[in-house]
Amino acid sequence: MDILAAIGREEKKVKKQLAKLQNDLIALQSAAKALGKSANRDFTTAKKRVLSAAARAKISRATKRRWAKLRAQAKKAVS
Repeated sequence: MDILAAIGREEKKVKKQLAKLQNDLIALQSAAKALGKSANRDFTTAKKRVLSAAARAKISRATKRRWAKLRAQAKKAVS
C-alpha cells in the first residue's frame, strides 16, 4: 500500500505543477495580448541589411587603399 500512497503523492505534485504552469501560460498570453503586434514579431525572419552597389564599391576601394598602404609600408621596412 505504500506504493499506492507514493503514487498518489506524486500525482498531486504533478497536478500542482501543471496548474502553476497553466497559470504562467495564461499570464504570458495576457501580456502578449496587451503588447499587441509587437509581441507577435517573428525574430527569425528579420530583414537583412542590404548595401547598395555604390556603397559596396566605396567600401571595396577603401579596403584596397588600406591594403596598398600596408604593403607599401611593409616594402619600405624590408628595404
